[in-house]
Amino acid sequence: MSELSAESIRRGLKTDLIGQSIVYYSSLGSTNDLIKGLAAQGAPEGTLVIADEQTAGKGRLGRKWLAPPGTSLLLSLLFRPDLAPKQAQRLTMICSLAIADAIEGLTGLSVDLKWPNDILIRGKKAGGILTESETTGGYLDYVVVGMGLNVNLAISTLPELRGMATSLSQELGREVSRLELLWKILEGIEIRYKSLRRGELPHEEWVARLINLGRQVQVTTPHGVLMGWAEGVDADGALILRTPDGQRKRILAGDVTLRRSWR
Repeated sequence: MSELSAESIRRGLKTDLIGQSIVYYSSLGSTNDLIKGLAAQGAPEGTLVIADEQTAGKGRLGRKWLAPPGTSLLLSLLFRPDLAPKQAQRLTMICSLAIADAIEGLTGLSVDLKWPNDILIRGKKAGGILTESETTGGYLDYVVVGMGLNVNLAISTLPELRGMATSLSQELGREVSRLELLWKILEGIEIRYKSLRRGELPHEEWVARLINLGRQVQVTTPHGVLMGWAEGVDADGALILRTPDGQRKRILAGDVTLRRSWR
């Protein structure tokens, strides 16, 4: 029997906004898709949609998110922030930082972040974030942040992920309570979201955790492949890439691979 349910989540949650409205499914196509529908119907800020299994889970650039039932945290949160559309990535920042803090606090594992939205442990992907937004007339209606985290996932059961991905249980040699981890993540997100609403930016702390800055990289974007030097990230989360011919490009989304040289 799953330890996750709307009732069990509420029982230990110490927030007054994030997760106060909970929608739980044992199996669901996509938490992001469902919560976007709820958002359009007027669901309150802080709404949490969580599932033990996603049958159509998705990552960035149309990829599938693979997770056997009951092994991972698969959730989406609804925000209605007072931000410009170009600033929506700040929600990715606070959620990834809260995940990193929660993992480190609960397990002692060291967590790195990879631009734009990967959660890494010992260089392997343990989780990811998919942020989507809806705008009207140049203003944000809402932002949805979908999060997937490999908690008690046996990577050996998914050969296509071997060598690239990991999980908390694989790194620790024991299982981790998904419920306790979820509580810590949601509480951390609320603290950071309240700070963001006060005008405190997460940019510097996020940048300090990014492992692919100051390196030669290849960036695969929806519009093509670019190579260059990852100079930094701006306050809105865009990667600043200096190409071999000296141009500086601002990239909002893409996959980054470290390279030894441009030649």
